Amino acid sequence: MNDTGNFVLVSNDSRNLWESFKSPSDTLLPTQVMNLGFVMNSKMSRTNFSGGRFQLRLLSDGNLVLNGRDIASDVAYNAYYVSGTNDSSNIGDQLILDANGYLYILRKNGQTFDVGPRETVPSGDYYIRATLDFDGVFTLYYRAKNSVDNTSWSVAWLEPENICAAMRADNVGSGACGFNSVCRLDGASRPICECPKGFSLLDPNDPYGDCKFNFIPNCNEKESDYEENIDFIELANINWPFADYLKLLSGSMNECKELCLYDCFCAVAVYDGTNCWKKRLPLAHGWMNDTELGRAFVKFRKNELPSNSPTQFRERTKGQKTVITVVSALLGSSVFVNVILVGAICLGFVLSYKKSYNQVDKVVETNLTYFSYNELVEATNAFKEQLGKGSFGIVFKGTLGTKSVAVKKLTTLVEDGDKEFKNEVDSIAKTHHRNLVQLLGYCDEGQQRLLVYEYMSNGTLATFLFGDKRPSWEQRSNIALGVAKGLAYLHEECSTQIIHCDIKPQNILLDDNYNPKIADFGLAKLLKMNESRTNTGIRGTKGYVAPEWFRNTPVTTKVDVYSFGVLLLEIVTCRKSVKEYESGNEYGAILTDWAWDCFHDKTLDALVGNDLEALDDHKRLTAFVMVGLSCVQETPSMRPTMRNIIQMLEGVVDVNEPPCAYPFSIASN
Repeated sequence: MNDTGNFVLVSNDSRNLWESFKSPSDTLLPTQVMNLGFVMNSKMSRTNFSGGRFQLRLLSDGNLVLNGRDIASDVAYNAYYVSGTNDSSNIGDQLILDANGYLYILRKNGQTFDVGPRETVPSGDYYIRATLDFDGVFTLYYRAKNSVDNTSWSVAWLEPENICAAMRADNVGSGACGFNSVCRLDGASRPICECPKGFSLLDPNDPYGDCKFNFIPNCNEKESDYEENIDFIELANINWPFADYLKLLSGSMNECKELCLYDCFCAVAVYDGTNCWKKRLPLAHGWMNDTELGRAFVKFRKNELPSNSPTQFRERTKGQKTVITVVSALLGSSVFVNVILVGAICLGFVLSYKKSYNQVDKVVETNLTYFSYNELVEATNAFKEQLGKGSFGIVFKGTLGTKSVAVKKLTTLVEDGDKEFKNEVDSIAKTHHRNLVQLLGYCDEGQQRLLVYEYMSNGTLATFLFGDKRPSWEQRSNIALGVAKGLAYLHEECSTQIIHCDIKPQNILLDDNYNPKIADFGLAKLLKMNESRTNTGIRGTKGYVAPEWFRNTPVTTKVDVYSFGVLLLEIVTCRKSVKEYESGNEYGAILTDWAWDCFHDKTLDALVGNDLEALDDHKRLTAFVMVGLSCVQETPSMRPTMRNIIQMLEGVVDVNEPPCAYPFSIASN
């Protein structure tokens, strides 16, 4: 670790193998130099350090730009800041942050271009950093080295000064905030994202994320019922300029509302005094500002409260009103009867209130939605459509509102597992990563234990890999890297370390864009010891189980590393870890053995079945195989960590040739 903050890996002959200054995450440090083509991503949120929605890039044409991006595809949107240093005769060549906090672009001819104002950091001994924050604002910070407050950083300058307005120049993406959200600035020129009335956060843990529309349209509704059932919430100084699908050049405010009322595709209407715009979902680039003179009208159903108040609060208010009504009716009775009845009613109300409070407390405690068993019976149509069955229970497809969900009915809880179930649900609720299946809610009622997950439309990785058609090499490579990132998060980034214990293709699900998401994480402790698929008293699945499971030795995250190694080889070869074979033809039955033979004999073409796409990418193919063989070493300490694996899969660090490992016959017996 150099005094500059550069972390360098050095070989025996003093060569720099890797350094953090050439692989920035979201921050530049003094003396750090970035060359043409470099990309720096923001983090996802204040507490989630995975890659976020914003980028700082020094393009090949010499321009330094800030832009949003689509996280799933990594497609960059139009820039909301451009340096203008793309003069063909004198393009920008390097981005440099010097020791005094001066950030500039060095041009090809040696001239400099100021990215931020000079001499903004006061003289003295200061720590300095330039960070692309999770909200998309690029900021130069400084803090006195003798400061006792390690969290107190001062802002020297930031770009852009109004990201809400700057990102409105691009009509692609959601803008500075999520879809259907509204952006406004605080007093320090930082964006604040809010769901307007009529909308609520899709992910309660991400206030800068997308908002869902609480109104559910019904295009089969009769026009005569519209006025009776639907009304509007009026919002001032708000607009979503790129969501228009129809504009009326004249008309009154009431005419504008009426045109939206009878159009089931119209979610919001905006009227500025002269013109009327109909808006379609999702709404993007929302902005709240005094200069927005129009009025926005958001649809809602009259029988639904047009606010974001929790359901429990509404129910409790209704109960309190009922008690008041009943007590009032009793005032004409005798004093003795009144005393008895009022006492009984108060006792019943207190018990009901306590029950309701405990239910609300569950929601707050886990930050998840609590469902009753009957709600999930109705959502799954009495558990009619089965999606899959595993060690922990059966998964059914369900529908909540307009959203498809997967409901897992747990059937193999350990005895006296009630407390453990709640602890595990709380642990899972605190996780948030793009490569983990999101837990939406749960049920803990009597003997019933159910978990409600987001629905993955493309099924399991097993179905994807082992079907009739071989998936593309690029898809498989991205899936392998995504699974590795999800496991690294569970092992190293959660507040409580989570060991999965059963990594296999059946527990990797694929979303609409074939991004992998790990399922069943955090549930290993809930599995009965005698319910293992291997019937050996261990946790895991035959073909993926690390040798230490058989040896009465402590289990660490390295058991997941072993299973990932097997999974990685399956992804490379598109064949199962244990292959059925005919009598007398056992060669190649165990994938890990066969992969070692092919690697040692330099016959990777046989290993991948003449997959030309993979063979054309021979360097990465070889690296993936070597990583897989490194993961399945018999001794846990010889296996890399998931963080090391990510770096090797991304090509950031070289992969050392793995030694021969012979535990496979043990693990497969």
